[in-house]
Amino acid sequence: MELLTSALDQGDLIFTTGLVLQELLQGFGGPKARDAIVERFSSLPLIVPQRSDYVEAAALRNTCRRRGIQVGTIDALLAELCISHDLTMLTTDRDFRRIAEVSPLSCWTAGPA
Repeated sequence: MELLTSALDQGDLIFTTGLVLQELLQGFGGPKARDAIVERFSSLPLIVPQRSDYVEAAALRNTCRRRGIQVGTIDALLAELCISHDLTMLTTDRDFRRIAEVSPLSCWTAGPA
């Protein structure tokens, strides 16, 4: 969370996707939590996947699988969105660090590599 707070404080551009917003909303209960998340995310621009992003995400997932790295469909799409838009992914998820080992994905991680 410190990395995100620091980036926002410095005026860095932060993007998200509808997928991330949906996952956050699914993880919290109650209308107060829902409203707070929706409000906080309303200021972040959304990246919307295009047809080519889905095609490239499938190729990325296949590359990972050939290298012995299991990647979910959604994670492959999120990684591909970062790659295609030349963005760095802020994550605590080790799966994305594994994807970065075999692709041009750039990760800004909060934990040890």
